Amino acid sequence: MGRGFGVAAGLDPEVARPLAARCAELGYDSVWSNDHPGAKGLETLAEFAAAAPELDLGVAVIALDRQSPAEVAADVERLGLDRSKLWLGVGAGFSEKPLTRMREMLPGLRESLPGVRLVLAAMGPKMCALAGAEFDGAFFNWMTPEFAARARGQVEAGAKEAGREAPPVFGYVRTAVGPDAAGRLAKEESFYRDLHAGYRNHFDRLAEPEGTVGVAVPDRDEAQKRLNAYTALDTVVVRGLASANVEAMTSVAEAAAP
Repeated sequence: MGRGFGVAAGLDPEVARPLAARCAELGYDSVWSNDHPGAKGLETLAEFAAAAPELDLGVAVIALDRQSPAEVAADVERLGLDRSKLWLGVGAGFSEKPLTRMREMLPGLRESLPGVRLVLAAMGPKMCALAGAEFDGAFFNWMTPEFAARARGQVEAGAKEAGREAPPVFGYVRTAVGPDAAGRLAKEESFYRDLHAGYRNHFDRLAEPEGTVGVAVPDRDEAQKRLNAYTALDTVVVRGLASANVEAMTSVAEAAAP
């Protein structure tokens, strides 16, 4: 099982660079950023790459209702990102027909971004099957270990039906460590639970108590135990929930390190 570390896009370069360097020292194999209307994840990845060029880079995910494949490709070129080290996660965002949208966007993504590994954000069975059938990876979000195992089965079924080997499965696991861990996880989760219909349906399927989907623990030992339960993921991407400063983010990275 691989281990990556993820942050919110727009992290101050004075935090992003030492954090990436420390992640490399700790044995992480990749560093990740989300992408949102207020900041581009690819720009955060460029800061990571400057400090830790040996690590793979991942963005999860870019919503294709906000950015076109050509715009994403232009950002990759502008920032000088190494395509061979990039995992580019894409999703449907607020599209009315997300499955159709992602299926139709794939040829344009391949044409605009040759050499980049394309990872599909997948939560429901049909999106998981599409990831298995046509993409270079699947990216899960807000899942328990048990739910992730079922979703992985759907990715593998899609790959089998398409006559290909199943691609790798990644997933964010929100992780908070310390006395305020439960509050941080609950706050993060509450934002997503009602973000749009896809998330509402997903949390309904999960049927887990609010504020419990992820890792909120007092120390490293418990963090490792909880993260290691995600055996369905080829790479667990630790989504650090901490104040956006070097000390706080590094503390979570150290507790969750492989």
